[in-house]
Amino acid sequence: MARSRGQLQKLGSYLRPHWRSATLGVLALLVVNSIGIYIPLQIRNAIDKLSVTFSVNEILLYALLILILASIMWAMRMVSRILLFGVGRQVEFDLKQKIFNHLLKLEPAYFAANTVGDLINRATSDVDNIRRLLGFAVLSLANTIFAYALTLPAMMAIDARLSLMALSVYPFMLILVSLFSNRLRSQQLTVQEELSTLSELVQEDMSGIALIKIYAQEENERRAFREYNRSLLGANLKLALTRNILFPILQGIAYGSALILLWFGGGSIARGEITVGDFIALLIFVERLAFPTALLGFTITAYQRGEVSIDRIEAILSVEPKIQDAKDAIPLPVAQVRGKLSAKDLTFHYPGSVQPNLDRINFAISPGETVAIVGAIGSGKSTLANAIPRLLDIDSDQLFLDGYDITDLRLEDLRGAIAYVPQESFLFSTTIRNNIRYGQPMAEQDEVELAAKIAQIHGEILNFPQHYDTIVGERGITLSGGQRQRTALARALLVDSPILILDDALSSVDNQTATRILKNLSEGTVRKTVVFISHQLSAAAMADRIFVMDQGRIVQMGTHGELLDQAGLYRSLWDQNKLEEALQ
Repeated sequence: MARSRGQLQKLGSYLRPHWRSATLGVLALLVVNSIGIYIPLQIRNAIDKLSVTFSVNEILLYALLILILASIMWAMRMVSRILLFGVGRQVEFDLKQKIFNHLLKLEPAYFAANTVGDLINRATSDVDNIRRLLGFAVLSLANTIFAYALTLPAMMAIDARLSLMALSVYPFMLILVSLFSNRLRSQQLTVQEELSTLSELVQEDMSGIALIKIYAQEENERRAFREYNRSLLGANLKLALTRNILFPILQGIAYGSALILLWFGGGSIARGEITVGDFIALLIFVERLAFPTALLGFTITAYQRGEVSIDRIEAILSVEPKIQDAKDAIPLPVAQVRGKLSAKDLTFHYPGSVQPNLDRINFAISPGETVAIVGAIGSGKSTLANAIPRLLDIDSDQLFLDGYDITDLRLEDLRGAIAYVPQESFLFSTTIRNNIRYGQPMAEQDEVELAAKIAQIHGEILNFPQHYDTIVGERGITLSGGQRQRTALARALLVDSPILILDDALSSVDNQTATRILKNLSEGTVRKTVVFISHQLSAAAMADRIFVMDQGRIVQMGTHGELLDQAGLYRSLWDQNKLEEALQ
């Protein structure tokens, strides 16, 4: 009960911004049902009056009156549908916008734990279910309430005994609905989950289509899709079976009341307890109640579907971002950022990790300094790179920018001061130009080209058929790995942030090109603070200093020459690198 009450409150919160339209739609339904009561009463009067004194003029008068009332009722019904279905569409728009805005607030770790296909399904299919609930279901529910509230008094005024006998079967309808409600809810949840699973598979296969073809796994993927699709079919068939059992029974019960009225009404007419007009009016009233009562089943189904969808959507919206501005966050305009980075006993654990991924790290990076971070895979290099722009939920008093605790700074200002290029460079399905100027949409062409030249990609872009207007395809599929990385680097350079973080962002670029890029970065009029994570030790050797990481700790620190003079991990990595180069 508490759960249902909470979901009704959520529905109320979705409707609240559009209460005027919803109210007008409901009032229009009230008018429709009021006229729907008045017309049978006029038919009764006409039958009773014309059975005594037949008059063509009277017939025409009643016919004209009923025609006018029916036309008004039709017009008001259209108004109610437009308003209430429009409210459903507005709520759909609001929810999609709300979900998208909320997802943008969440940290990357959330998307690692929740699949894209499931999130897309919730933002589309589940939102669509709520739209239907607030459109069709609200309309039908309001119509049912008004139909009963207005029809029952009119029926009781004609003949209370016959009315109660005709409606005596309706409680069985409510009992039947309550018996089926939990089953319908459970089956609807299963359908939504199976649909999410299928969506995830399709999204994943479309993203990895090249890999599927390279390894000739089309048949395996077809088999997997067939199994998931079969599971979805089975869930839908179970739900359809339950509905097809419930709804005909509901409809049969509803029309059973009309049979009761026909059975006992004839005797009442013969005894003079009611007139023929009264009997016809009662039949029309019972018919008026039959449809909304039968429709109650569909309304319940829509509610069950919407109830499940509310839970799934609120599961997203209820997630609080772990990384967000403090109430008293400190503003730090980019123009004031010098680029000094420092850490004091920086420690971080990924959820579920036994060993710390960053273990009491201490360092100080001067403004304009280029620092290379090297180490084996899993040593914590990328974790450190992600910690600086607060892509990870680090504790306070551990990491500092220009002396400010980064957890005290406004996220917008902190990230505005940092240009970050990850190893897996993401490109949008648009032109190279638009990808480069993503962070500066209004950048001029000469600014775009300058950034591309520094990133060593300008010459290759000119060899493309449409140059900077070349479409890169989904995720940059038309470009090589090195071209994608350098395009992403050009994008980071164009925003001209005082700090540049390269998380193994040149792993697909040859050593000579990587060296030229780092040289370009160090020759600027105003030097950036560069944190350069790399497995290419030849390029890392050009840095002002090198941090060597192992098992989440910085175990060595110094220039290339200083580290070679020391017995330690760096010299081992350097010797291994030289051996690999000699064997190539």
